[in-house]
Amino acid sequence: MYKKIKETSEFLKKSFNNESIHSAIILGSGMGGFENKFEKIYSLDYSDIPNFIKPSVEGHSGNLSLVKFGVKTTAIFSGRAHYYEGYDINDIVLPTRVIADLGIKNLIITNAAGGVSKNYQPGDIVNIKDHINLAGNNPLMGENIDELGPRFPDMTNVYNKELRDLAKKISDGLFEYKDGIYAWFTGPTYETPAEVNFAKIIGADLVGMSTVPEAIVANHAGINVAAFSLVTNLAAGISKEPLSHEEVIEIANLSKNKLQNFMEKFLTEINLTK
Repeated sequence: MYKKIKETSEFLKKSFNNESIHSAIILGSGMGGFENKFEKIYSLDYSDIPNFIKPSVEGHSGNLSLVKFGVKTTAIFSGRAHYYEGYDINDIVLPTRVIADLGIKNLIITNAAGGVSKNYQPGDIVNIKDHINLAGNNPLMGENIDELGPRFPDMTNVYNKELRDLAKKISDGLFEYKDGIYAWFTGPTYETPAEVNFAKIIGADLVGMSTVPEAIVANHAGINVAAFSLVTNLAAGISKEPLSHEEVIEIANLSKNKLQNFMEKFLTEINLTK
């Protein structure tokens, strides 16, 4: 695995002419096309990058672009492969490990999620403050890559408090700030009402099928992590309607301007201050 990480990292360094990259963002649903709003310094299709997986899910285009926010460069990962697509979890998190090997300091992760908290409505943007791993797997299982991080990493502050405070400040005037705890299920099925109730009982405010593997690996490598969920539906047993991916995409498209405008300000501020 470390050999694959180094191979990919060296390829990107060469392709990007050793451009210094300060931050990275992984785009989920609701963020599709974000990279096209800006002038790109470089752009690569995932299929041209060694060891990268081309996503198969709608709204995940599979491109890596470098863009200036403020005075520094951000890598935009347009989409991700998901565990439910059947890939080995080590391949799912390889891009995040490459982010670490490139020396990138900050990682922002976005996703679409089901709302469990009664305080959420579809279209809300929620700053993740902690997570619960209910997938029965962990990307750090197996031999530890000592070059990237310790065998037993602390998980007390996976989601960087300074970045969460910054997000709260920037959201003022854009939308009502909300935060919460995200529970990771494997998917691809939506959670049953009983599973949602279980997640609620153990403290989850959101349920979804991504983000946690990347956050674990980034934390392992000492990267500052911030993550945001776009609530695209109320979870099963809370919503009165059957859940569908079409609904997720519809709400994501309706809310994308709000989310993308916020994210542009957030990335610019990170590149100035963090």
